[in-house]
Amino acid sequence: MKKLADPASLSFEQALSELETLVERLEQGELTLEAALADFERGIGLSRACEQALESAEQRVRILTEARSDANPDVFDTHD
Repeated sequence: MKKLADPASLSFEQALSELETLVERLEQGELTLEAALADFERGIGLSRACEQALESAEQRVRILTEARSDANPDVFDTHD
């Protein structure tokens, strides 16, 4: 079996694409219970990674749009 990358190490786009693929597989309803549970577990990890990346992006946008001249955003990195 192929070793999957840690969801936190994936880009937002990679995690979202894999999550969409998993959802499609689960919706087909042709997986065994064990395979469906494994896909669901992987999907939860991918969902959390996407959520974290979106929260980081939202925070950066807030910092960049603040009127404060002393606001210095951190370098954007989705691989915390």
